[in-house]
Amino acid sequence: MDIVICRDAEQAGVVAAELIVKKLGGNPAPVLGLATGSSPLGLYAHLKHMQSTGEVDLSRARGFALDEYVAIDYEHPESYHNVIRRTVVEPLGLDPELIQVPDGAADDVALASVLYEKAIQVAGGIDLQILGIGANGHIGFNEPFSSFGSRTRAVPLTAQTRADNARFFDSPDQVPTHAITQGLATIRESRATLLIATGEHKASAIGRMIEGPVAVAHPASILQFHPDLTVVVDEAAGARLVDGEHFLRL
Repeated sequence: MDIVICRDAEQAGVVAAELIVKKLGGNPAPVLGLATGSSPLGLYAHLKHMQSTGEVDLSRARGFALDEYVAIDYEHPESYHNVIRRTVVEPLGLDPELIQVPDGAADDVALASVLYEKAIQVAGGIDLQILGIGANGHIGFNEPFSSFGSRTRAVPLTAQTRADNARFFDSPDQVPTHAITQGLATIRESRATLLIATGEHKASAIGRMIEGPVAVAHPASILQFHPDLTVVVDEAAGARLVDGEHFLRL
């Protein structure tokens, strides 16, 4: 596990993007795991800059979104189909035909989840998974006490997660109650993972993920066993880390 502590959120986004490009190692057609939320926005913005300067070419990249709300219209501005298109596909010039998002509008979300998991396997697995982390330690929508052996599936959202996401909707009542998410085992099988977190509200989750025990009560803690994990945080998100001498500070 490599831990990088940056001055602020802006630097964290730049550093994370540069580390991603380095990890891809010139792969002309990588398979990416794509997270949404506010944490990776700076990362995606700098990847766009690197794309424009020729430092990276992602035009042939395949992508699998980490999750999607259940029973939300694809045209809703906060459906992850739309969010991924708006914040990742269009800015980075990705081929939309190569980007997949779970089908949360399917009549049979259980079948849709199985098919999504299968699609990842058919693609050869995820080369590099981008992650954020929730204040309660969730990754994707794998809430506390999710099985470490879980695969892509439909899950209920906790009251805390719905409250955290209410800022994206006109009212709290509009926040979906369920989502399809890649499972913890699915995420752990990525060949490389980069998790980015910024802000003091993520400090407790980051501290427990990196220095706490591996426990189902804190889903992100399973990443301690990932063979190629990089965590990029700003000073605020890294404020509760104790063993700082082993971390890279920028």
